[in-house]
Amino acid sequence: MTTTTTQTFEDRLARYAELLVRTGVNLPQGGKVHINAPLEAAPLVRLVARAAYRAGALDVRANYSDPHLNLALYEDGADNAVDFLPEWFAEESEHLLEDGYAFIAIVGEDPSLLAGVNPDRVAQRSKLTSQAMRKVNEAIGGMHVNWTVAAMSTPAWARRVYPELPEEEAVARLWNDIFAVTRADTPDPVAAWTEHLDRLERLTAFLNGRQYAAIHLRSELGTDLTVGLADGHIWLGGAETAKNGIRGVPNLPTDEVFTAPHRGRVNGVAVASKPLSARGQLITGIRVRFENGRAVEINAEGGEATLRQLIGTDEGAAHLGEIALVPASAPVAQTGTLFLNTLFDENAASHIALGRCYPTNVEGGEDEQGLKAAGGNDSLIHVDWMIGTPQTDVDGIRADGTCEPLMRAGAWVVE
Repeated sequence: MTTTTTQTFEDRLARYAELLVRTGVNLPQGGKVHINAPLEAAPLVRLVARAAYRAGALDVRANYSDPHLNLALYEDGADNAVDFLPEWFAEESEHLLEDGYAFIAIVGEDPSLLAGVNPDRVAQRSKLTSQAMRKVNEAIGGMHVNWTVAAMSTPAWARRVYPELPEEEAVARLWNDIFAVTRADTPDPVAAWTEHLDRLERLTAFLNGRQYAAIHLRSELGTDLTVGLADGHIWLGGAETAKNGIRGVPNLPTDEVFTAPHRGRVNGVAVASKPLSARGQLITGIRVRFENGRAVEINAEGGEATLRQLIGTDEGAAHLGEIALVPASAPVAQTGTLFLNTLFDENAASHIALGRCYPTNVEGGEDEQGLKAAGGNDSLIHVDWMIGTPQTDVDGIRADGTCEPLMRAGAWVVE
């Protein structure tokens, strides 16, 4: 990847903000955008607002969050406070969707902030929030509007990623990694993304043309997993066109191509290749055995209680909603950094997701009954975890049982 070493930090941050607007949500003339971000992201949010107005935005809104308020709730709040959400909790987001706002989410939370918190309290609150936001999450997952998720370097996150560095150096290094993997440090990030998205589109076109019945993954860590695919499944990757006709990029960075498993046709063992940051805790050493689509043996070296609570959220949480293929040569993997953030780590390795599938990954998936009949999974959660390694082999299995190589030693053998 070509970089420009003469760029200042301010130059790269401004390019990054422009990228979120022009490539992430591809904001049209007269468009409206809502930004969710941590407190520390205010300088970036202001640059995004300027980029949006230069693109012809009609309105820009921002909502700042402080995860330490959640920490205070879990540590000092009474049980009835954990169980309380006001009736209007989801109304603003629902109105924003109805009004056609694009959504930009900027993440940068401390992956271990809730490590010392009672996981039962976190699970209860998370389930309550997911139930309240179900309509919103389904609309966003179904691409009713254009949206994107990106990141910024915060001191809390940077300290976890680079514990050996002084805080200021850690923040700077994490920013350098973010700029590199999102191509924001190239002379023309938008052009660089156009080239990258074209490559992902060629891969999805190939996979959609093959219509494999299943995908088989094997790794040196012990993964030996056959993932049957939903009937009429659709591979997606890179850019997606929302129901409003706007084509954007939901994740920055992204190097995956992904589709929907069949909820009853997953068999074998999946072993995590990276820790999973979920509900403010790190889950390490995950090993799950699936039988006829369902997780029947669940183990983790650390955070097993949180993993079991995730899988116990509802009936669908024990089934898969996504399988994604990512080459070991992806920019995130090449940094050699464990980001402890799924947005990044999932783009360093092939992965699977427990819970809800995306209806866009199944023909006619917007119809709830049709999605279920095709084998699509429904749940309150969608949790990605990484199983790919630089030694992972992946095969496509045709309906007649014929196996065709897709990846060898973590590299695509088809284009």
